[in-house]
Amino acid sequence: MIRVDQYQLIREMYAIEGLSQRQIAKMLGISRHTVKRYCTGENIPGQRKSSDNRSNPVVTQEVRDFVKMCFDEDKEHNRIKQKHTAKRIYDRLVEETGYTGGESTIRRLVREMKSSLPEVYVPLSFAPGEAAQIDWGTATVIMAGQKTEVNLFCSRLCSICAPFVMAFPSQREEVFQEAHVKSFEFFGGVSETLIYDNLKTAVKDGWGKSAREQDKFRAFRAHYAYRVRFCNPGEGHEKGLVENLVGYIRRNVLVPIPRVDSFEELNTLLLARCQKYIATHQIRGRELSVNEAYAQEQRALIPLPIRPYETAKITESRVDYFATAAFEGNRYSVPVKWASQIVTVKATAFKVKIFCHGEAVAIHSRIYLKGRTIYELEHYLPLLELRPRSVFNARPVKEAGLPRELFEYANQLKDPEKGMVRLLRLVIDHGIDKVLGAIRKSADQGQYSVDLVHFYVNKKEIPQVLDFPGPAINRVDLGNYDILCTGGGQ
Repeated sequence: MIRVDQYQLIREMYAIEGLSQRQIAKMLGISRHTVKRYCTGENIPGQRKSSDNRSNPVVTQEVRDFVKMCFDEDKEHNRIKQKHTAKRIYDRLVEETGYTGGESTIRRLVREMKSSLPEVYVPLSFAPGEAAQIDWGTATVIMAGQKTEVNLFCSRLCSICAPFVMAFPSQREEVFQEAHVKSFEFFGGVSETLIYDNLKTAVKDGWGKSAREQDKFRAFRAHYAYRVRFCNPGEGHEKGLVENLVGYIRRNVLVPIPRVDSFEELNTLLLARCQKYIATHQIRGRELSVNEAYAQEQRALIPLPIRPYETAKITESRVDYFATAAFEGNRYSVPVKWASQIVTVKATAFKVKIFCHGEAVAIHSRIYLKGRTIYELEHYLPLLELRPRSVFNARPVKEAGLPRELFEYANQLKDPEKGMVRLLRLVIDHGIDKVLGAIRKSADQGQYSVDLVHFYVNKKEIPQVLDFPGPAINRVDLGNYDILCTGGGQ
């Protein structure tokens, strides 16, 4: 490599004085090859040409076209986990075109071609009431002492970014619709357009503009009079507001992992945080806070219909001889008098309600596992009163979660089976805490009698009369009134 002063002389003698390369080489004592390299200014001392600018005889236009074809196939099928790798492209080039170059060359080419296609997004703006974005997310909580994965239904108004988040045990169709209704009620109306992924609960087939809606979903949105827009596959930026909301809730509400007893307690926490966000949040670069813009947004929303949509999943079932009705692989008890009847089962996200002849005969918490039977002790008590000998082996009794103290007291009775049934009746009518208190009073006195327990359960406390003198009152002699009535005293 020559020095800068030598480079300067070569350029001056060649460009200004017009000397030949041979003359310059002779005068400066530098090889003609070096003079040829630097005299035209094509090369600069100390600077190397980028390897990307070098022509590569094995990277022909046909090779570039083949690599682009692989990229286009990935984009068309949109399979994130089944995209071409550089190694797979190289293997296909060898097998399909007879390519003889090296794998490292193709790796560099793939890297170069990918970097030349940067992703750029158009910033969007929405009018009040124009649109909302919908998505599901998942998170882990500790519920009733167990690590539980919950499904987060997330909705966000596009104009002001107001959030709604609620946790559910499932993403099923009836749960999906119920979550919508909860969000509409939370915001006080419905946006003109709702933006979704290509969810199976909403889309029958296709995606984006070509998506065909599920029939039940179409009926649901017709009731609430809103339009839909489905995103293109793999294009999460098309609903970036709600995508960010899922992450925001995980990081800011569910860290540390909350410990709750039920979905009701968890949803109370989530909705309180959504209300706090609306009340206090200020989005950078906007003049109005979320709370200040919220009133404008609500006025622009589509009003809610007079009657909410029936989102429950409804089916019919025949009650078996164990007084249970089947629903989605589980069985739920009903009062024994409804055995062998056809009942209607309505399942919401959290409850299973059973109706017979239009009357609600049973309500249970919904179970999403399979092969379970859920008993309600009260449903079987009339049958146990007729057949008391089965009481200690009856599954509804064993699975009712009754304290051992109740069984121990019953076993001390003269007739344990009948006595246990009578105690269960008291538990149903008055609650377990009151019955346990009466049992302890009886046991403390060494008395084991259901009648005595019944007495203590129904005994009313006599209010204590406070003894204090009060103001002094002088006695009145009423004889004077008698004298006046007989005309005396004149």
